[in-house]
Amino acid sequence: MNYTLIGKTVPTVEVTLDKGEAMYSQKGGMSWQTEGITMKTNARGGVMKSLGRMFSGESIFMNTYTAEKDGAKVAFATTVPGDIVAINVAKHPSGFMLQKGAFLCAEPTVDLEIAFTKRFSAGFFGGEGFILQKATGLGTMFLEVDGDPVIKKLEAGEVLKVDTGNVVGFESTVSYEVEMIKGLGNIFLGGEGLFLTKLTGPGKVIIQSQNFGDFAGKVLSILPKK
Repeated sequence: MNYTLIGKTVPTVEVTLDKGEAMYSQKGGMSWQTEGITMKTNARGGVMKSLGRMFSGESIFMNTYTAEKDGAKVAFATTVPGDIVAINVAKHPSGFMLQKGAFLCAEPTVDLEIAFTKRFSAGFFGGEGFILQKATGLGTMFLEVDGDPVIKKLEAGEVLKVDTGNVVGFESTVSYEVEMIKGLGNIFLGGEGLFLTKLTGPGKVIIQSQNFGDFAGKVLSILPKK
């Protein structure tokens, strides 16, 4: 499998497959394909994993695109302006954690399943739900990033506090919890919400410059009201 990243505003990853090779994505993720690609839709991983994807905000069914000849191409695009980050899952033997909406597509040798955060309070107060996704296995996975990606390498014990909507993913060696902003003035006047995501190293962290939830809220606030 070879791939090319195309475009800058709303980028696309175009994957070139040899006969028998495949990629899978969420429903509606494919942008274009050449002749020689067949698509099959199923509840990848069985009923329980597909229901888990539903709770994490992803689609129950996945589409798998398989090449029937060498050199067949299939492309997957982001849904909003941003970027695409390729992750070699084999380099993360303990797994790579994803926020909902970050997964774009992957090779079939990459397994995607739900993973609960260590602290249940994160689900109620973190703004992004207490169910994350965990990618394991071999092969390449592509993540959708809103805005520009920022990659941090945290040392053991190093802490990074991030607005929850700006977290894309992190290695499983990074601990994840949510903490409340201190001070009533900061809470009511700061405009940053009540909680921040606290990520503690060691491990790799990917954050995004755009919080699309906040952006959508600003757009809605200026729309004409009936």
